[in-house]
Amino acid sequence: MTEISSEQIYLDYRSKVAAYISSHIRNKEDAEDLVSDVFMKVHASLDKFDEKKASVSTWIYTITRNTVTDFLRRNHISEELPEDAPSPLLTEESYMKEETLSELASALNELEDDERRIIALRYGSGFPLTEIAEKLDLSYGAVKIRHRKALNKLEELMKNKI
Repeated sequence: MTEISSEQIYLDYRSKVAAYISSHIRNKEDAEDLVSDVFMKVHASLDKFDEKKASVSTWIYTITRNTVTDFLRRNHISEELPEDAPSPLLTEESYMKEETLSELASALNELEDDERRIIALRYGSGFPLTEIAEKLDLSYGAVKIRHRKALNKLEELMKNKI
């Protein structure tokens, strides 16, 4: 059996692992954390690796894929959306007309406090979701999910008011 080291695996596969993770996880900080997680798992289970069962690249790919899948599942993310993806609710001119501003204010008041706070920070103050997560002491994934949920609620409330 050929002796392989964690350091050599890291040097040989870091860029490939990072590319794979970045193609599935849009948030740079989360992607970097997952790259670290993969190589910590590789290091922790290196003594269990059996080159008769799989190549090093297949083994690392499997660990990487499972790490990404676990992350998405744990954070209830079924599809990564860019955080700056426009919401139809906030981009349609009809909602910004004078007569609908009072309906929008009313709809905002029907949101949960944390949802309203996220919407206010995102669209009122212009903060990216990563900064909102820091300000609210929440994970980026939690803020992203609450943001999307709040936008969906607002859209539904606005449809009922107009």
